[in-house]
Order: sequence, then structure tokens, then C-alpha cells
Amino acid sequence: MDTTTARLVRKLRLRHLELLAVLAEADTMRSASAQLHLSQPAISKMLGEIEACFGARLFERSHQGIHPNALGAGAVFHARAVLNQLARATEDVGAMQQGAQAVLRVGAPSVTATVPAAIVRLRARMPGAAVQIREGRVQELIQRLLAGELDCVYGAVTPELLTADITPLLEPVAMLQDELCVLASAPPEAAGKPARRLRWRDLGASPWLLPPRDTLVRQAFMTAFLNDGATPPVPVIEAISSVTIGALMRQDASLLCAVRLEHAMDEIARGGVRRLAIAPRVPLPSFGLFFRRDGMERPAVLLAFAEAVKAAAARLSVPRRRG
Repeated sequence: MDTTTARLVRKLRLRHLELLAVLAEADTMRSASAQLHLSQPAISKMLGEIEACFGARLFERSHQGIHPNALGAGAVFHARAVLNQLARATEDVGAMQQGAQAVLRVGAPSVTATVPAAIVRLRARMPGAAVQIREGRVQELIQRLLAGELDCVYGAVTPELLTADITPLLEPVAMLQDELCVLASAPPEAAGKPARRLRWRDLGASPWLLPPRDTLVRQAFMTAFLNDGATPPVPVIEAISSVTIGALMRQDASLLCAVRLEHAMDEIARGGVRRLAIAPRVPLPSFGLFFRRDGMERPAVLLAFAEAVKAAAARLSVPRRRG
């Protein structure tokens, strides 16, 4: 621990960190004092103590209120992370007092075959592990990971994530390849082509169930047809919900559907659909399991889950079926 950090540990209290988090949301000293049940002079004194510890002005005061500057925004972010970690520690102790061996908080997309399989493997190895899954978009989950609300995030490595300033704060643990898949509940009519020669352009006249245009899957689908010298077909149905997609595929045998490999594995495991072999292969951004890059020793349950993700992904690889 360096000298500056040691001084912060000695002088700052959790109440100071709570004030940073509240001030960033409250916008005024009066609102912050009401939330914390402290007088405005007490709030001002505490803020002065915080800024003295950091040796910098963290908030700008004006007639319109009080707002964190760039330095203050960084301090607020880390204050929230500490408070979230404290809340997680309280929950973990409570869970372990009730018999849990360890607690793991995982962020993941709503459609994934790898994470459920990995959790089953984890609990076979550590039966006393309690797992909490939080679903959402990868960017939102990554923010919750950095804020200390989650232990790890499993999600697609999107272009937005690669270009974000937060990328250096993440530690990739397991990187898994992904690709565009075509699902069908019955073999398609492929214009008389042998299955081994089935290409994207052969399926232009088929009725397609596709996600919206602003998704990576839809964009990759359109690129696949263009690269094969064909006009991308217009879908007869657009949907993004995995529940809706699965129901439609199993009730309408004429449909073809383009999904990413994670979704394909999940649907195939449920039965009633199969993957078709289409050439050429269309890669999608990889999936990854991410930790915070904080230099801290990883708990055993987190390391065990990383190994379970790798093993589950290898086991769930789905061979393409001939149409």
C-alpha cells in the first residue's frame, strides 16, 4: 500500500464514500443532506475532508447545484465500487451462515447454452456453491462488473466493447469462437443442389425468420449473401426474443432462422430444430468470460467457474447437419 492510499485508509470513512455516491446523484447539498440525515454544514465539512485527502477539487459548486468534475467522477465510480463490494460481502456472509459454501454472481445474455452447462459442472464440483445469474446486454453487465455488483460476465466481444475506454480494466479468462448458424425444423428446398454444395445464395427464396437490422446477427447474415453474390432476402418474420423464435421454428416447418452459435446450441438442446451446413462459414465476434482486472486473488469458486465455462463450451460444440 503506497503512502497516499495509506493516508486515505486512515482518514476516510465509509460515510465519506457514501457521501460521494449520494452527491453525484443528488445535484444539491440540500438534497444530499436530506438523504443522509445530516446538516448542510456537516455535508460541506465532510466533502472538504474528502477533497483534502485526495489533494484535489472533486466537485464544482454553483448556484445551480453541485456536480462532480472529471476527477470527482473517477472518485465517485470507485466509491460506488467499494460500497457495492461491502454489500456483496454482507450478502456472502449471510449466505454462508445459511449453509452456502461460496456465492458467485454471473452476468450473461438471456440466451446461452454455455453458462447453464457450466453452472451444472460447477455445482457438481462445488455442491455448496450458490449462483446468482443477472441477464442483460453485455455493455450494461460489464458496467455492473466494474462497479463490483458482479464477479464475472460472459458475453459477446462486440466492437463497442473493444473500442471502449474500460477495456483495459477487464481480464479476459476464456475466449470462445462464435459464428452465424442456420436453424431449420425440416430440410430446406435448396433448388436441387446437393447438400454438400449448399451455399447462402441457394437459400435466397426460403422464408426467413431474422432478428432486426441493427443486430450483429442480421448484419452478418446480409453480408454472407452479398459476399456470395446474392441479394439478402427480406425476412417474413422479424423477432429477437428467443422464446418467440423457438416457438415459431417448432410450429412452422418452412422457416429458416439465422442465429449465433450460442443461441443455436440452446435451441438444439431443446429439440425440434437442427443446424444446417452452409458455406462459407461466417464468423461472429467471439464470446468471452471477463473478470475485473484489479490485481486481487481470485476466489476458488470464480476460478472453478472459468474452468467449467471452458469445458462446457468444448462439450457443447455443435456439428453442422446436412440439409
